[in-house]
Amino acid sequence: MDLQSIKNRFNIIGNAPALNHALNTAVQVAATDLTVLIVGESGVGKEVFSQIIHALSARKHNPFIAVNCGAIPEGTIDSELFGHEKGSFTGAVDSRKGYFETVSGGTIFLDEIGEMPIGTQARLLRVLETGEFIRVGSSKVQKTDVRVIAATNRELLEFTQKGRFREDLYYRLSTVPIRVPSLRDRKEDVSLLFRKFVVDFAERYKTTPVQLDEEAKAILINHPWQGNVRELKNIAEQISVLSNTNLINASTLQGFLPDQSKFSRMPVLAGQNQGGEFANEREILYKLFFDMKKDVTELKKMFVEILQNPSLAGAAANFTRESILQDFTGHEVDNNPQHFIAPTSNTTTAQPVLLQDNDMHQHEEIEESLNIIDKEKELILKALKKHKGKRRDASLDLGISERTLYRKLKEYDIED
Repeated sequence: MDLQSIKNRFNIIGNAPALNHALNTAVQVAATDLTVLIVGESGVGKEVFSQIIHALSARKHNPFIAVNCGAIPEGTIDSELFGHEKGSFTGAVDSRKGYFETVSGGTIFLDEIGEMPIGTQARLLRVLETGEFIRVGSSKVQKTDVRVIAATNRELLEFTQKGRFREDLYYRLSTVPIRVPSLRDRKEDVSLLFRKFVVDFAERYKTTPVQLDEEAKAILINHPWQGNVRELKNIAEQISVLSNTNLINASTLQGFLPDQSKFSRMPVLAGQNQGGEFANEREILYKLFFDMKKDVTELKKMFVEILQNPSLAGAAANFTRESILQDFTGHEVDNNPQHFIAPTSNTTTAQPVLLQDNDMHQHEEIEESLNIIDKEKELILKALKKHKGKRRDASLDLGISERTLYRKLKEYDIED
């Protein structure tokens, strides 16, 4: 089957070289039983590639099932995949077959494989290597004949270095890797996709398809498309339904595109790309707390120098004030004394306090707790209190997923 026929059959729009290469790889590997790892950002259409591989394989008449590993709670994913015996856990009133048992002879697509717990990864590795699995609560080894296609929007090799993904499983899954390009890497396809979407929506809503002028088309092509094809489709639907004109200009289009400044809320560690993600939210906390500790150490050093040389007190005060203002405003500080409020006559001037050498030594030994778990728990409690117990809002404020917040609440035994 030629490439264009496959695109027509699976409704794939585009002719970018990176897309064609990914499709050719999928077609070549489909006839085998090799394990495939599909890598790509969210919204690029990774599941479509799994369907292509299954439909062109010898298993095409057997079952196909797609499982989102990130959507299944950690405590039940083993039961979902491998089944369980009656009474194996609370609520297990009957025995149940898992996906690897029910789909035997067919194909299972494990989406968001990077979210799979470590314990489940060990079970999956055994299935891939021996075709054997054990139900939860059972000691009987069972056999299955399932082809596994996995997908992820993460860099699993980095996860292996951080201990969040098994290295042996990574190399077992990535027998044949397929990287689906992002929409930013196939700009020549943006206009084709948009045109296809608006025509489809016009037919659905009984309207006339909208069109873009040249300036609007240029904006559409150069938009970063964080959500890729999924985001483009949503924008096309909004414009088709809400636009008051059939010819869309640049200003009208901008009204439908999201504000990109909202995507840069969290700090970025030095040495990382501005558009990159943190593999672990604790890295952010580590960076913040280490910076805080460094600032405290600098203040201690400055305080000791002032005690040894009181003439430095004025310069240090100005330096500290300017540094604080510049950190928070991003601008140079106006040193004109008229722009600052002078103390009133009733203000008591603070007198310097002289410390003995043993007092200074004792002060150096006392440090605030920088336990990462305590600080993380404190931030979670503050976020929950701020948003009155609403987990979704709290997770957005913390910069983590709602699922991760739920896990942290259980880990720290926090009742919101």
